[in-house]
Amino acid sequence: MLAELVRKTRSIRRFDQSRRISRETLRELVDLARITASGSNKQPLKYMLFDDSADTDRIFPLTAWAGYLPDWPGPEEGERPAAYILILLDKEISETVDCDHGIAAQTIALAAMEKGIGTCMIGSIKRVPLRREFAIPDRYEIKLILALGYPVETVVLDEIKDGDVKYWRDENRVHHVPKRSLDEVIIN
Repeated sequence: MLAELVRKTRSIRRFDQSRRISRETLRELVDLARITASGSNKQPLKYMLFDDSADTDRIFPLTAWAGYLPDWPGPEEGERPAAYILILLDKEISETVDCDHGIAAQTIALAAMEKGIGTCMIGSIKRVPLRREFAIPDRYEIKLILALGYPVETVVLDEIKDGDVKYWRDENRVHHVPKRSLDEVIIN
């Protein structure tokens, strides 16, 4: 059921790094993203797939994790992503994009969770070093990185208390994500 899948699809930040994700699985996920809605149907997104541990090791230090957890530098060795999907805007097709990459990223996240694979959408990227490291041509604007792997953490949704939207971890390393109530987000 879609509602259950949406509730399970959270930002995962700790993975079983030893469980690899195949190139074919990554292609299946992108195949679903490529057929989703696109502004003016321009379809300007392109993707780079990384399933090799040598590549994922090169990408990891170029990303930042969990801004609300300042004392946590990100997943430790053994809990890092097993794969990444880089979402790019092909500026030769369109100079700008409003929400296509968000639609694509959420589609990938939902499809991945259906397979038991967690994702984390990362916008905090060292773009210049990443471009150099993987020889990404200038025609492509780096929009997002999706980290993928089999989750080794529990994420729960909580009600917002005192207006605090910051996620946090408890003593058992359970990740808590406060969400606004339905009545708060509907204004009429």
